[in-house]
Amino acid sequence: MNFTQLSTARPDLAFIAHWVPNNAHVLDVGCGDGVMMDYLQSDKQCSGYGIEIADDKVLDSTKRGVQVIQQDMENGLSLFGDNTFDTVLCLSSLQMMKHVEALLRDIVRVGKEAIVSFPNFAYWPHRVSLLKGRMPVSESLPYEWYDTPNLRCATINDFRDLAVECGLEVIEYVALAEGRRVSFLPNLRGDLAVFRLRKKVATAVASKAAH
Repeated sequence: MNFTQLSTARPDLAFIAHWVPNNAHVLDVGCGDGVMMDYLQSDKQCSGYGIEIADDKVLDSTKRGVQVIQQDMENGLSLFGDNTFDTVLCLSSLQMMKHVEALLRDIVRVGKEAIVSFPNFAYWPHRVSLLKGRMPVSESLPYEWYDTPNLRCATINDFRDLAVECGLEVIEYVALAEGRRVSFLPNLRGDLAVFRLRKKVATAVASKAAH
C-alpha cells in the first residue's frame, strides 16, 4: 500500500504515519484489518507486529502480510520486554479498554515512543447531540449507545491530564477533522485526538555532602 492509497482509505492514518520514522520497529495494538502496518512495511520499510483479538481482523491483516499476534490488547503487551519497539501504535482503540491507565503505562514501557488516538467526545456535533438529549453518533463514534464497543469517553483536555497522572510526557498532540489538522479551538472542532507520548524520565538532583 502506498501513501496515496492510505490517504484515500484512511486520511487519519495517513497523517499519523508521518510520525513513524522510516525503518522503525513497530507494534500496532489493536491493528484491526492491518492497513496501517501494511503501509508502514511497504512504504516506510518498517518491521513489527500487530495485536488483534477478532478472528476476521486477524485474517484480514494476515492477507496483507502483517504478522499478527492474536491476543487481548490489554494482556498482549506482557509478551514484550522494555523498549522492544521504536514506536507503539494504539489507534482508535483506547476507548475500548477497561484499564486505560495500565495500558498507557505498558505501551510506553515496551516502546520508546507511543502514538495514541481516540474519538474526541468534546467535538462540537457531539455536544449538540447531548444538548438535544441524544447520545452522539458520528464518523469517529459510529455506534449507537446500545451496541458500542466503547467503554470510555474522553476529551483532549481529559487525556492530557491523564497522561500527566500516568507519568507520561506529551511530545505533541493534534486534533483532526476528516484527517486534517485543526489548529483553532482543537478540543471543539476536532473529532479525533492524536497524542505522541513517551515515558517521562525522572531527573534526580544530586546533592553533594558538605565537607
